[in-house]
Amino acid sequence: MSTEANYAGPRRLPRIPPPPPYRPTTGQDEPTPDTAPEPAPAPSAPPRPAVPPKPSRPAPPGYRDTASFHLANAAAVWQTRSAAKAPRKPARAETSPQERPADRTPLPPERDAATLGQPAEPTPPRRPAVRKALVAGCLVLGLGLIGGAAAGSWLAGDPGGQATAATFGDARGLWHSAPVNSLFPRTLHGTAAGPGGADRTWHRIAVAPDTNCADAFDPLLAKALSPAGCQRLLRADYADATHSSVITVGVVTTRTDVSGMRALDKRFTTERLAARRDLMPRPYTVPGTLAADFGPAQRASWSIQVLPDMPLVVYAVSGFADGREVPAPQPADEATRTGATSAPAQSGLGHDAAGVADRIEHAFRTQAAKAAEEE
Repeated sequence: MSTEANYAGPRRLPRIPPPPPYRPTTGQDEPTPDTAPEPAPAPSAPPRPAVPPKPSRPAPPGYRDTASFHLANAAAVWQTRSAAKAPRKPARAETSPQERPADRTPLPPERDAATLGQPAEPTPPRRPAVRKALVAGCLVLGLGLIGGAAAGSWLAGDPGGQATAATFGDARGLWHSAPVNSLFPRTLHGTAAGPGGADRTWHRIAVAPDTNCADAFDPLLAKALSPAGCQRLLRADYADATHSSVITVGVVTTRTDVSGMRALDKRFTTERLAARRDLMPRPYTVPGTLAADFGPAQRASWSIQVLPDMPLVVYAVSGFADGREVPAPQPADEATRTGATSAPAQSGLGHDAAGVADRIEHAFRTQAAKAAEEE
């Protein structure tokens, strides 16, 4: 017989009634349940008055409702408390100036909150006396260099040199105040002034008396120089060391001012008047010397220099000392070029004209500078 057939389900225990409620004894007989009086009904509480509902507050500006506002407030409070509880970095220990390394730059002074938005004041120099001395030394050195450069450019004939009115006037009076040997030295030396860089030497053989410019130039050259005027003309003759060439050098003292000399120099440079054969200067012929046969037909090369910072025009013209004629004269600028094959170039007559003119110009500038220093 199977177990499932005999199983009649779970057994139910009989129900036991609950015990009576516990009541403390007072020493007297307690009434039985049958005779116990019924308890009096508890008094009922009075009804509470109805509470009116709270009026809804309008949402603050920027929020949809009050719930959003309180939620945002709660988030802000939470962030503030979290930042307060976060551990702070320990402050760096400040060292005294004696404890800092000597090779470190001093730290800037502390700045309070009121000055954080303002630029920091510049730190004063550590050694003002030394800096002032260095600045003063540089200033003196710079002025000396500028002054030396200006004097050098003026003496060298640089057109950029600026001559004062006093110096300009002193140069105008050199023709009668300076000794002839200082203006036309007896011997001129030219280092590397000859063809191929050879040294040249010229000796003075004659000096002309000072005169005016009447009949001293060909008509076209006299016309080209006429805007500057002519106060005085000085001339001298030189011969080279071998007595194979002769050179006439002349200096015209003009009547114009600085602006007039600059205008004349600009015209000669722009129109290349100094290279025109019809504007060659005339030689100074002196009987009984190497220049006795030096006439217009013997002119081989020439140089004309208009000084823009002095009232002077310096020129020189060269030729053969034996009196031979030169059919094709050539200006000194062309006759001194490398590779020139003309007769004036190969004989060195172009170097003679340019070299003598340069040294006479230097002599006049030197004397003008001395006259300015003596005043």
